[in-house]
Amino acid sequence: MAYWLFKQEPSTYSYSQLEKDGKTVWDGVANNLALKHLRAARKGDRAIFYHTGDEKRAVGIMDIVSDPYPDPKDKSLVIVDVKPAGRLEKPVTLEQVKADPAFAGWELVRISRLSVMPVPEKLWDRIMKMSKYK
Repeated sequence: MAYWLFKQEPSTYSYSQLEKDGKTVWDGVANNLALKHLRAARKGDRAIFYHTGDEKRAVGIMDIVSDPYPDPKDKSLVIVDVKPAGRLEKPVTLEQVKADPAFAGWELVRISRLSVMPVPEKLWDRIMKMSKYK
């Protein structure tokens, strides 16, 4: 299993909306590096749902429930299906991540505009501990 972080502006689509919907298509990824990462995601992987904008924090966990497939609106892009796997008991803010030297080389800190990125298992475990996710 691989781990990912997917970003979204909560005013566009929030984790609460995903919980209500029960499942959604993760689309709209056009940045080349983010698209490369999305193409590498697989059914069975997990992703952190990260609210961008004013919040800048990890708020929930999603299960990736499909392999990437062509976006019907633009065949040069891919999409995946995701479903909620649980809300983080304690959201983890970008400020907390930046304050922890373990995260210094991670894309969330280095490439702030990247909307999809891998999360090394060691960092995933650290975020889960920080968030008190069970």
